[in-house]
Amino acid sequence: MSSSGQRTGIANLPLHYGKVPPWLFGRMCQLAREITIVTVSEFGTEEMLRRLSDPFWFQAFGCVLGYDWHSSGVTTTVCGAIKEGMRGLERELGLFVAGGKGRTSRKTPAEIENTGHLLKVNPSPLVYASRMSAKVNNSALQDGYQLYHHSFFFTKDGSWAVIQQGMNEANRYARRYHWLGEKVSDFVCEPEAAICSQAKGEALNLVALESAKVREVIAQVAAEEKPDKIVSQLNRLKTLNLPRRAYISLEDIHPDRLSKIFLTAYEHKPENFESLLALEGVGPKTLRALSLISELVYETPVSLRDPASYSFAHGGKDGYPYPVDRKTYDSSIQFLAQAVEKAKIGNREKLEAFRRLRAWQ
Repeated sequence: MSSSGQRTGIANLPLHYGKVPPWLFGRMCQLAREITIVTVSEFGTEEMLRRLSDPFWFQAFGCVLGYDWHSSGVTTTVCGAIKEGMRGLERELGLFVAGGKGRTSRKTPAEIENTGHLLKVNPSPLVYASRMSAKVNNSALQDGYQLYHHSFFFTKDGSWAVIQQGMNEANRYARRYHWLGEKVSDFVCEPEAAICSQAKGEALNLVALESAKVREVIAQVAAEEKPDKIVSQLNRLKTLNLPRRAYISLEDIHPDRLSKIFLTAYEHKPENFESLLALEGVGPKTLRALSLISELVYETPVSLRDPASYSFAHGGKDGYPYPVDRKTYDSSIQFLAQAVEKAKIGNREKLEAFRRLRAWQ
């Protein structure tokens, strides 16, 4: 099983609360199941993963199922509808879903392991991919969005995709991250291929290409510097009147409380940044502290570039941030229209799905 991964998209959506009515969710599960069956039957599980990892196609899929296209709830509801709709068909289709929203997301490793034992395959690479994709979006990329949803789609051959979402209570938006396992093998260097966002600003971006040197310095400091020296450096930096930078600040960091994590890193001697990130306990504050040392002590600045680059809200109609890719746009619409046509559902359900698709188009 391959543990390679590429983040393929980020979508920012208004943060909406509330639940989907049971009657609507039941219909969504049925239609999600039928479209998944058609897609897998005609194009295979690999293509289904590629489609799910495309934020534009996923958004259109949510619209076809009957969900508010620009709501944050489209992520959790569509993933839940796919998981519930496929229940009992996973082995037949060769496609599996683990995780979900809130506490369910924390069950992802156990669900992957249970499926791996059932299929008699090694689940460890998939568990690693799930864990690292979450750690990248929560810790290595600090953009202000805290993950609360994580869905992991995978096949028995080890292919996988991730759809996860974080929320920002300050701007009342949710941001969705898409990953596709087949693209690259590097979790910590420019993993995204297309990123969709409605709100954009500064971010502590340790996975940016321009942060390569910072990643080297951080890993080296963590592996070679004694913990008490790192704590001493941080305490000294806290006494300085440093320029305020939103994502590189020690205001909420207590160096002494991080000494245990620094000791863990020093004992494990991580050979690179990915190995450091993979260590249990290494989180946002640890990386922010090491980023500040890299910048102020070793004069190696970290990137503050927010990787979000495309907006669903504007649809790209005005060319900002990027114009709409009409070919991809039309292809997604056509693909879903064909899947709905072939789905084993009633004529009324088909007509309603087509109506929603036309309205979205």
